Amino acid sequence: MVYQDLIQGNKMPHIDMRSDTVTKPTTAMRDAMANAEVGDDVYGDDPTVNALQERVAQLLGKEAGLFVASGTQANLVALLSHCQRGDELLVGDCFHIHRYEAGGVSALGGVMMSALGTDHRGVMRPSDITDAIKPDDLHCPISRLLCLENTVYGYVHDVEHINSLVAAAKARELSVHLDGARLMNAAVKLGVPARLIVKAVDSVSLCLSKGLGAPAGSVLSGSRAFIDRARRMRKLVGGGMRQVGIIAAAGLYALDHHIERLAEDHANALRLADQLNCIDKVEVKKDLVETNMVFMKLPDGSAEPLRKYLSERGILLGGGERTIRLVTHLDVDVDAVDQLAIEINNFFG
Repeated sequence: MVYQDLIQGNKMPHIDMRSDTVTKPTTAMRDAMANAEVGDDVYGDDPTVNALQERVAQLLGKEAGLFVASGTQANLVALLSHCQRGDELLVGDCFHIHRYEAGGVSALGGVMMSALGTDHRGVMRPSDITDAIKPDDLHCPISRLLCLENTVYGYVHDVEHINSLVAAAKARELSVHLDGARLMNAAVKLGVPARLIVKAVDSVSLCLSKGLGAPAGSVLSGSRAFIDRARRMRKLVGGGMRQVGIIAAAGLYALDHHIERLAEDHANALRLADQLNCIDKVEVKKDLVETNMVFMKLPDGSAEPLRKYLSERGILLGGGERTIRLVTHLDVDVDAVDQLAIEINNFFG
């Protein structure tokens, strides 16, 4: 039994560990959405969208913001705004932009992606960036942009590290974009304002529909001139939306109520790691659990039977043959963590 079997049988999963994207709007968030003041956002007339864009720009210490449909669209619009056809961008080999966004910037923008090696925490070195930047040679593409990410697979990159990478790029006149899908997780973990983490970068995307719990949407932030270009690129890729304040209102609610509570998700991830480490045949490296992701290593051949066993009990896991990612979020409380650990123990017991 998989997710489709559950919903076709009118049995919704009650514990979903696949991702923090599966969160559902709270009752209070739905009320905010229902009562949102709206206008035509393509004309710039939606007051709730305008308020959200301004709020995120202030949160991240940037001049302006642009509301878009998704994190992938935010990154795509940013990269198209930074680069021209034939340019090259540098990106970590395990980063979402490189692996999980359908190669959009190459397919739609003619921009070449050059993947830089990273370690198990998604860390690259400043020297790797310097070495990868192409020389001023007509045979080479122009290295135009460095793409960073924070968090990466749940791992947090601190301000000093981010700044060292930015400095390497700026020394060779590259712009820098940061994919901040889970930036607020990093800020809460580090105990610093988000604006401090992204102070040195030129643009940053912030996703509202992961740990923050909104049903959709991301905000791209940067200088006013950059956002003007990005607004044109948003239109080019079909991202212009009309009375979208009903969704932006969810983002505003999330920023008011769901940032500090991310610490609960981090604590639940640690709690889950502790319990899984007590189960024979299951391995979790607790010291690698930094935010809301736990990576569970299983014996050969056990992943799919475990997924089936748990799905029959209303619990959903993500994919993977030997290692499965478990993600805590707004809809996973302490009781859910404990029940998941009990069921996994029962399976292997």
